Amino acid sequence: MTDTYRTDSAPPQNRLLATIARINETIRALTPVDLVQFVARLGLAVPYYKSGILKWEGFLDLAPVATLLFENEFKLHLPGGPYDFPFPSLFAFLAGVGEVVLPVLLVLGLFTRFAALGLLGMTIVIQLVIPGGWPLHLAWAAMALAVVAYGPGRVSVDNFLPFLGRR
Repeated sequence: MTDTYRTDSAPPQNRLLATIARINETIRALTPVDLVQFVARLGLAVPYYKSGILKWEGFLDLAPVATLLFENEFKLHLPGGPYDFPFPSLFAFLAGVGEVVLPVLLVLGLFTRFAALGLLGMTIVIQLVIPGGWPLHLAWAAMALAVVAYGPGRVSVDNFLPFLGRR
């Protein structure tokens, strides 16, 4: 009777690690980094743009409901608070502009890190206004941080602007 067992010299855990490494390399080859960077930019841009476009009735014509929200509904949940927004009309205008302009910059990949930092700041403020929304806010923050850390990728206007550097 012949022995039908495998006689590989590598222990089973090394074969498992080698298999995992091959799978990892295959996934990496099939998922270009530039695609991942573009999808992160797009995923971060969409919810902000959808929210921002609702704040406007026309070009630089802020809808009254946007200001009313900052005057009456939105509160900053800080220790000892909640507190009203200081200068609610200004904050409503800045939020409206930021929620439209920054996502457009992100999708284009223009001044991308700046746009992602701006949306990260807005995410932090939104978390202070809606503390229970942290699971969604954490996802937005992760996308913003990824764009800030790794840049816009090659599918971006920034890639062609030498003063913004290529990364």
